[in-house]
Amino acid sequence: MDSGDFAAVERRLQGAAFLDCRPVWYSSNYVHLARLTDREGELLAIYKPRDGETPLWDFPHGTLYRREVAAYRLDRVFGWGLVPPTVVREGPHGPGSLQLFVRHDPQRHYFVQREDPALWPQLQRLCIFDAIANNADRKGGHCLLDELGHIWAIDNGLCFHEHDKLRSVIWDWAGERIPPALYDEIVVGVTALTGDDARAEGVRELLSPREFEAISRRA
Repeated sequence: MDSGDFAAVERRLQGAAFLDCRPVWYSSNYVHLARLTDREGELLAIYKPRDGETPLWDFPHGTLYRREVAAYRLDRVFGWGLVPPTVVREGPHGPGSLQLFVRHDPQRHYFVQREDPALWPQLQRLCIFDAIANNADRKGGHCLLDELGHIWAIDNGLCFHEHDKLRSVIWDWAGERIPPALYDEIVVGVTALTGDDARAEGVRELLSPREFEAISRRA
């Protein structure tokens, strides 16, 4: 997906009509698989309503859906294409996040992906992304491998706490130097994040000032 594709999917997620909305089981919060339609056809998305969020002691209640969208927008700042297109959207159960559904084989999770050196550059980017976003809940099943060999990071609601909360299964490259090419990508992203880039403002508006400041510090 290039930048135009991401923007096009965002527009569809914002404008398509809900046809169906079914609960996804085995989740700590209310999660729904939504079927939507517009003039281009049907598409599937994951809808997480604000009012279905389970209260947590360390994250402000009713903010997880905004963090899902902020994670997508932060990923767009760095240009990595790790997080599926995600928008804030009013749905059948109130406002929430709506994320493009990624078709994948659930058996090819992170612990399988890491055995393939061809996937390491993507996984290393995800490792850096989670460190910057302060992801407190990166599980192996949150790394989806699509049929084209692209890895997508989902379930990003527990990100951006102002205090250190990093909890991740990705420890394979701990202590190693960041590869030069990836380091250059980080520098470009940090420049956009700390400047007046409109994409950075899209992240800022979804978080508290202290949370956004902490992103810049970690980056």
